[in-house]
Amino acid sequence: MPRYFRILLFCTVLAFFSVLYVFSQLASSLETEGGLSERRAQRSNSRSDISGQEVKKVPGNEGPYEKDWNGRCKSSVSVSYWNPYWRDSPGVCGMSCLMESAFSSRYTVDKPGSVVQEVTRVEPMHLAVVACGFRLEETLTMLKSAVLFSSKPLQFHIFAEDELHSGFKEALDSWPAAFQAKFNHSMYPITFPSENAKEWKKLFKPCASQRLFLPLLLKDVDSLLYVDTDILFLQPVDEIWNFLSEFNSSQLAGMAPEHEEPRIGWYNRFARHPYYGKTGINSGVMLMNMTRIRAKHFKNDMTPVPLLWGEILMPLLQKYKLNITWGDQDLLNIIFHHNPEGLFVFPCQWNYRPDHCIYGSNCAAAEQHGVFVLHGNRGVYHNDKQPAFRAIYEAIQQYPFGGDLDGTLLQPLEEMLQDASHTYCGRVSHLFTKRLRQSISHLQAGPRRRA
Repeated sequence: MPRYFRILLFCTVLAFFSVLYVFSQLASSLETEGGLSERRAQRSNSRSDISGQEVKKVPGNEGPYEKDWNGRCKSSVSVSYWNPYWRDSPGVCGMSCLMESAFSSRYTVDKPGSVVQEVTRVEPMHLAVVACGFRLEETLTMLKSAVLFSSKPLQFHIFAEDELHSGFKEALDSWPAAFQAKFNHSMYPITFPSENAKEWKKLFKPCASQRLFLPLLLKDVDSLLYVDTDILFLQPVDEIWNFLSEFNSSQLAGMAPEHEEPRIGWYNRFARHPYYGKTGINSGVMLMNMTRIRAKHFKNDMTPVPLLWGEILMPLLQKYKLNITWGDQDLLNIIFHHNPEGLFVFPCQWNYRPDHCIYGSNCAAAEQHGVFVLHGNRGVYHNDKQPAFRAIYEAIQQYPFGGDLDGTLLQPLEEMLQDASHTYCGRVSHLFTKRLRQSISHLQAGPRRRA
């Protein structure tokens, strides 16, 4: 009998402590929910005025960090594959700021302290560029053209040699607050796989092959628009970003053809390696769904086994390095030759180069709709070979932020283009200004609609 009594006593004590544990957990949960509601109400009051309208925070420098368009901190230090955001000190967003700003929220109230609803903001458009050597000013002009016309927020990913970082930061910080509010930026060092770093860096132009590794370096970024430094946007980035929604289930990148006219094509006449389609593709403007790129197994001519993106790059270089002329662009042509289902091809007006006009106009889409994205390859922004291209570059470079777009950008450009009428590209200068004029009209109409 005493044995049964001891068992009963033990069970009673165990049940008592179990009940105590359940009540303690319930109390803790209620306390946490109450604190969370209080913090949300505090955030609501700090972000909204009494009428429920959001108080816009103007970006500026506060200590060693800057503010993005949501008032969050962003690190002024470089973040890279080797210096990831999770190693940053507390208060520094680094790469995590990209994801947090993408899903930042705005609160509205019907009376002070009462949260009614939470609205998720639009994810920023991610734009990447790689700059080395003397490309600082050219890259800044490209970024300026993106900021001028785009309506959605932009996230710039700038990969540059270490000595250029301070120049980028000083220039971007000097832009007016109204324009800084349209973008956020992160700086990165040039990073290649250590065992082959020198070989990758000297491939074609300095640092150009960095773009091949963006899916592996920017692991938290789902989609990205990569552009060369010599790109100018003549309309909002929003328009080319919208192509992502037109990708079918197998497409993971978008590029324009290298040529429209096979008789003057380079790849179909001279290439000693496989290339995409009839005339190849140009990688100066490359729209990427990087989540799909990281996940896909690519067919190739090196092994019957499909390879991941990180596995295919070095073997391709080793096999074709004696046969490629245009470096990383040739490697992309080889990849999409074997995986054509993965490529979305957009028309030539999204990557308009001197090749489209120096032998006569041979971009039919631009003749109909105008030039959307200008690509001044072969250094034409900085020499006298194509004065029409140089005129557009100088007009955007010299435009004063906040100035009248008609009087200080479009009209001076049209005057400079008249001096280029003796060249083939100058004779089709109306293609350059057609879309630009529409972009300016849209911007000017915006304030009137809001008024």
